[in-house]
Amino acid sequence: MTECEAATVHLRATVQCALFTALIIVGGYISIPIPIGPVPIVLTDLFVMLAGILLGHRYALASTAMYLTLGALGLPVFAGGGAGLAHLIGPTGGFLLGYLPLCAATGYISSKLKPTKTNLVCALTVGNLLLYAIGIPWLKYQMGLSWAVALSVGLAPFLIGIIIKIIVATALGLALLPRYKQSKATKTIRQNEI
Repeated sequence: MTECEAATVHLRATVQCALFTALIIVGGYISIPIPIGPVPIVLTDLFVMLAGILLGHRYALASTAMYLTLGALGLPVFAGGGAGLAHLIGPTGGFLLGYLPLCAATGYISSKLKPTKTNLVCALTVGNLLLYAIGIPWLKYQMGLSWAVALSVGLAPFLIGIIIKIIVATALGLALLPRYKQSKATKTIRQNEI
């Protein structure tokens, strides 16, 4: 790969990371507070899942880390326009930090397996298990809840949403992944011809 080709690939990856960071931020603004707990329903995790499927684990991690960094620096990117380190160490901080293993696991598993419905559902399920394995204990610790209450506040209201988001992410992944890979292959061929 020539220096020009490497620069083009790097630029394309940077733009894709920035695009998914923006989509993750938009997902945070689509927020529905739940009266029984501090964790709202958001679409952030849907875009984190899609970043994992389409960008792979490395670039999805970069995109998600940028989102978390922007929020930690005080830009209003978290759910409902929240910002600051207080959100990362508060009751919802475990879910925010859990986005990193969500996109990493989803991206890694989906890139190693053939992109089928079953494989994407498995990748997304593992990613969501990691998200909630970090988010629920963090919520329990920060709010001094029992395990039963932490599960009823941090998991139970979101189960249907998790299933719907996995279905939507799988459908979008299956629809976009072939086009995404074809677009990358076409650009590589065109660059090689120049």
